[in-house]
Amino acid sequence: MKKLWVFMIIALFALLAACGGGNEEVEEQVEETEEQTGSVELEKLVVGVIPSLNQGNMQTAMDKLSQHFETELGMPVEITVYPDYQAVVQAMTYDEVNMAYFGPSTYIDANEQSGARAIMTQLIDGEPFYYSYIITHKDSALTSIEDLVSQSKDLTFAFGDPSSTSGSLIPSIELKNQGVFTNQNEHQFKNILYTGGHDATALAVENKQVDAGAIDSAIFNTLKENGKVGDNFKVIWQSDKLFQYPWAVSKVVSDDLVTKIQDAFLKVEDQEILDAFAATGFTKATDADYEAIRQAKKEAAGK
Repeated sequence: MKKLWVFMIIALFALLAACGGGNEEVEEQVEETEEQTGSVELEKLVVGVIPSLNQGNMQTAMDKLSQHFETELGMPVEITVYPDYQAVVQAMTYDEVNMAYFGPSTYIDANEQSGARAIMTQLIDGEPFYYSYIITHKDSALTSIEDLVSQSKDLTFAFGDPSSTSGSLIPSIELKNQGVFTNQNEHQFKNILYTGGHDATALAVENKQVDAGAIDSAIFNTLKENGKVGDNFKVIWQSDKLFQYPWAVSKVVSDDLVTKIQDAFLKVEDQEILDAFAATGFTKATDADYEAIRQAKKEAAGK
């Protein structure tokens, strides 16, 4: 029996030697598998947020939100407002953040590039929907999108961020179908510009720096309600319903932590936090909720 035991030990060492340090390889594979399946225990939740409003205003609300998350999750939380939409997508792709607030269009990019998965969205008066608006100044002679199209050669039009769903993707598809827009360099307008944010678009229209602009309906209404802009507008076009902006997590976030994050969102009552997202509350979301946006992106790309 003793001889058999010694033989087994010798055989085991021989096997490990033949594998060339296979024990380390096995450990690395186990660690990699844990990371891919989301079973890694995060020491800190790192969050990236798109600049749907002025970055300074967003950061104040995000400081409050990070404190709320830290209390509810029992772990450090770091939230950063990024300078533009695609910067958040890149942050998720390169594992710089493990949760992010995306526009619906940028969420599709992040889902395809890094496997990000939607877990929450905001509510507006109990509904997880919003619209893309095209707005003009109340003094404008424009009263419809037909007016906008027929007079396009004399008009300056503003989109928001190029990656925005309501500020760019959806209205650009409509204007493309109307035959007056292909891209920033190919269009029938006097000029096309991108303001970078919904509040900037509203101010550009209000100050008559542009003749019309595309904007998120919920953010537009919140800007007016909070006195950030006046009541100097007309809505001349409204899109079909769009599912609200998603919060999405990366592959390393476990299902248990997702549940805790969802519960934390459902407890948010601070008005400054809600206003930063033009929200009245939050609700759960899934990837399937954004299939219409996925199809719209394919249409815009001619696929």
